[in-house]
Amino acid sequence: MKYVLNGVIANVPSEWYDESLLFTLREHHGLVGAKFGCGVGICGACTVIIDGMATRSCQVRTADLTPTTQVLTIEGLERNGKLHPVQDAWLAKAVPQCGYCQSGQIMSAVALLVDSNRAGSTMSLDAIVPAMNDNLCRCGTYQRIRDAISTLIENR
Repeated sequence: MKYVLNGVIANVPSEWYDESLLFTLREHHGLVGAKFGCGVGICGACTVIIDGMATRSCQVRTADLTPTTQVLTIEGLERNGKLHPVQDAWLAKAVPQCGYCQSGQIMSAVALLVDSNRAGSTMSLDAIVPAMNDNLCRCGTYQRIRDAISTLIENR
Protein backbone atom coordinates (compact mmCIF):
# COMPACT_ATOMS: atom_id res chain seq x y z
CA MET A 1 0.00 0.00 0.00
CA LYS A 2 1.15 3.52 -0.75
CA TYR A 3 0.15 7.08 0.11
CA VAL A 4 1.83 10.48 -0.09
CA LEU A 5 3.55 11.47 3.14
CA ASN A 6 5.05 14.95 3.34
CA GLY A 7 5.26 15.10 -0.44
CA VAL A 8 6.97 11.72 -0.88
CA ILE A 9 5.39 8.38 -1.75
CA ALA A 10 5.34 6.24 1.38
CA ASN A 11 5.14 2.46 1.34
CA VAL A 12 3.37 0.63 4.12
CA PRO A 13 3.63 -3.15 4.52
CA SER A 14 0.38 -5.06 5.02
CA GLU A 15 1.06 -5.75 8.71
CA TRP A 16 0.47 -2.03 9.38
CA TYR A 17 -2.90 -1.77 7.62
CA ASP A 18 -5.02 -2.28 10.75
CA GLU A 19 -3.00 0.20 12.82
CA SER A 20 -4.00 3.80 13.35
CA LEU A 21 -2.25 6.31 11.14
CA LEU A 22 -0.76 7.80 14.32
CA PHE A 23 0.88 4.51 15.22
CA THR A 24 2.07 3.97 11.62
CA LEU A 25 3.57 7.46 11.46
CA ARG A 26 5.38 7.08 14.77
CA GLU A 27 6.44 3.44 14.73
CA HIS A 28 6.80 2.57 11.04
CA HIS A 29 7.91 5.90 9.56
CA GLY A 30 9.71 7.24 12.65
CA LEU A 31 7.83 10.56 12.56
CA VAL A 32 7.15 11.33 16.21
CA GLY A 33 5.79 14.89 15.92
CA ALA A 34 2.17 13.77 16.18
CA LYS A 35 1.63 12.68 19.77
CA PHE A 36 -0.62 10.11 21.41
CA GLY A 37 -2.81 12.04 23.81
CA CYS A 38 -6.25 10.62 24.42
CA GLY A 39 -6.51 8.00 21.67
CA VAL A 40 -10.15 8.88 20.98
CA GLY A 41 -9.79 12.03 18.86
CA ILE A 42 -10.66 14.55 21.55
CA CYS A 43 -7.40 16.27 22.52
CA GLY A 44 -5.84 17.05 19.12
CA ALA A 45 -2.24 16.13 20.01
CA CYS A 46 -2.15 13.71 17.06
CA THR A 47 -3.48 16.18 14.47
CA VAL A 48 -2.06 15.95 10.96
CA ILE A 49 -3.39 17.34 7.70
CA ILE A 50 -4.98 14.80 5.37
CA ASP A 51 -5.99 16.06 1.94
CA GLY A 52 -6.06 19.61 3.28
CA MET A 53 -8.11 18.92 6.41
CA ALA A 54 -6.89 18.88 10.00
CA THR A 55 -7.49 15.27 11.06
CA ARG A 56 -6.94 13.26 14.22
CA SER A 57 -4.49 10.58 13.12
CA CYS A 58 -5.47 8.31 16.01
CA GLN A 59 -8.91 7.99 14.38
CA VAL A 60 -7.72 7.04 10.87
CA ARG A 61 -6.89 3.46 9.97
CA THR A 62 -3.84 3.17 7.78
CA ALA A 63 -5.80 0.82 5.50
CA ASP A 64 -8.19 3.68 4.70
CA LEU A 65 -5.47 5.66 2.92
CA THR A 66 -5.18 5.52 -0.87
CA PRO A 67 -2.26 6.14 -3.25
CA THR A 68 -3.57 9.69 -3.77
CA THR A 69 -4.07 10.50 -0.07
CA GLN A 70 -1.87 13.42 0.95
CA VAL A 71 -0.71 13.33 4.58
CA LEU A 72 1.22 16.28 5.99
CA THR A 73 2.86 16.06 9.41
CA ILE A 74 4.72 18.66 11.44
CA GLU A 75 7.95 17.21 10.05
CA GLY A 76 6.80 18.10 6.53
CA LEU A 77 6.20 21.81 7.17
CA GLU A 78 9.82 22.91 6.94
CA ARG A 79 11.00 23.62 3.39
CA ASN A 80 14.63 24.01 2.34
CA GLY A 81 15.73 24.67 5.90
CA LYS A 82 13.07 27.31 6.46
CA LEU A 83 10.28 26.95 9.01
CA HIS A 84 6.65 27.34 8.02
CA PRO A 85 5.23 30.82 8.83
CA VAL A 86 3.02 29.27 11.53
CA GLN A 87 6.08 27.76 13.20
CA ASP A 88 7.85 31.14 13.02
CA ALA A 89 4.82 32.82 14.61
CA TRP A 90 4.78 30.19 17.37
CA LEU A 91 8.41 30.96 18.17
CA ALA A 92 7.92 34.72 17.98
CA LYS A 93 5.04 34.55 20.47
CA ALA A 94 6.79 31.96 22.70
CA VAL A 95 3.75 29.70 22.51
CA PRO A 96 5.08 26.34 23.74
CA GLN A 97 5.50 25.46 27.37
CA CYS A 98 5.75 21.71 27.75
CA GLY A 99 5.19 21.44 23.99
CA TYR A 100 3.31 18.14 24.00
CA CYS A 101 0.24 19.46 22.18
CA GLN A 102 2.03 21.96 20.00
CA SER A 103 2.47 19.93 16.82
CA GLY A 104 -1.28 19.28 16.81
CA GLN A 105 -1.95 22.95 17.53
CA ILE A 106 0.36 24.03 14.71
CA MET A 107 -1.13 21.58 12.21
CA SER A 108 -4.65 22.76 13.09
CA ALA A 109 -3.57 26.38 12.64
CA VAL A 110 -1.95 25.60 9.27
CA ALA A 111 -5.14 23.89 8.06
CA LEU A 112 -7.25 26.78 9.36
CA LEU A 113 -5.17 29.39 7.52
CA VAL A 114 -4.97 27.34 4.32
CA ASP A 115 -8.73 26.81 4.37
CA SER A 116 -9.29 30.51 4.94
CA ASN A 117 -6.97 31.39 2.04
CA ARG A 118 -8.60 28.82 -0.25
CA ALA A 119 -12.05 30.19 0.47
CA GLY A 120 -10.75 33.68 -0.27
CA SER A 121 -12.23 34.85 2.96
CA THR A 122 -10.77 37.24 5.42
CA MET A 123 -10.90 35.47 8.72
CA SER A 124 -11.89 37.57 11.68
CA LEU A 125 -9.89 37.35 14.85
CA ASP A 126 -13.04 36.18 16.61
CA ALA A 127 -13.04 33.05 14.43
CA ILE A 128 -9.74 31.78 15.85
CA VAL A 129 -11.03 30.57 19.20
CA PRO A 130 -13.90 28.41 17.88
CA ALA A 131 -11.67 27.04 15.12
CA MET A 132 -8.96 25.99 17.58
CA ASN A 133 -11.26 24.96 20.45
CA ASP A 134 -10.89 21.24 19.77
CA ASN A 135 -7.16 21.29 20.51
CA LEU A 136 -6.44 20.98 24.21
CA CYS A 137 -3.40 22.47 25.93
CA ARG A 138 -2.78 21.40 29.51
CA CYS A 139 -0.38 24.32 30.01
CA GLY A 140 -3.03 26.84 28.98
CA THR A 141 -1.13 28.66 26.26
CA TYR A 142 -4.37 29.51 24.46
CA GLN A 143 -3.82 33.28 24.48
CA ARG A 144 -0.35 32.90 22.94
CA ILE A 145 -1.77 30.52 20.33
CA ARG A 146 -4.45 33.08 19.49
CA ASP A 147 -1.80 35.84 19.35
CA ALA A 148 0.38 33.83 16.96
CA ILE A 149 -2.53 33.11 14.60
CA SER A 150 -3.75 36.73 14.89
CA THR A 151 -0.33 37.97 13.80
CA LEU A 152 -0.47 35.78 10.71
CA ILE A 153 -3.98 36.95 9.83
CA GLU A 154 -3.10 40.62 10.33
CA ASN A 155 0.08 40.32 8.21
CA ARG A 156 -1.65 38.80 5.17
